[in-house]
Amino acid sequence: MQTIRVRTTQNVFIEYPLGSVGDRILGHLIDRVILILYTIFIVAILLSVEVETGYIWLLLLGFPWLLYNVLFEIFMNGQTPGKQMMKIKVVRLDGTPPTVGDYIMRWIFGFVDFYILSGAIAVIIIAMGGKGQRLGDVVAGTSVVKLIEQQQISAEKVFVAAEEEYTPTFSQVINLTEKDIDLIQRALEANRDQGNVQPAILITEKIKAMLNIQTDMPPVKFLYTIIKDYQAITAG
Repeated sequence: MQTIRVRTTQNVFIEYPLGSVGDRILGHLIDRVILILYTIFIVAILLSVEVETGYIWLLLLGFPWLLYNVLFEIFMNGQTPGKQMMKIKVVRLDGTPPTVGDYIMRWIFGFVDFYILSGAIAVIIIAMGGKGQRLGDVVAGTSVVKLIEQQQISAEKVFVAAEEEYTPTFSQVINLTEKDIDLIQRALEANRDQGNVQPAILITEKIKAMLNIQTDMPPVKFLYTIIKDYQAITAG
């Protein structure tokens, strides 16, 4: 499965499986079906009550078709109902959460991607780019990843258990967040499964600087210690 490497704000690379072209097309079609069913429902209501005012038709039919994607992506954290059903999501390549501006840029350039040559431009750019990006993604610095695979990867965390009488080495770990611990787990997974110690080295330096820790402990041992310390302190 094709993957993409995303640099997080902690300067650690994480691999995400890309949402396939097929998943994205199916998600798009699901969203179109939802809009068509909505349109049929609204038209039936407007005709039954004999509404003839043009702006009401425009408000109830035109705006939903125009703003469907961008509003859902903004309020559903990078997903539309179609994307949610296909378990794909918009993410930024630099690891930060997409902003409203990013979603708007994707939406604006979506008119080029989807409505010129009936979507052929989007398919060609995604297939050729290697990062799962259509034109709107290139401009916004985003891509679309497969959430179901990412959840499976997240479930394969390195298990670290602290002893019952364990005394934490670094009390500063209380200042870490669950997101920090998750990144440490991923760095340890890369070391365990791929023999790649570089993520562990990078995040070790970040954690040391963040918590003002001075130690000569090797990176992998240090990160295992950090996790045990965090579990011991937060469990109490």
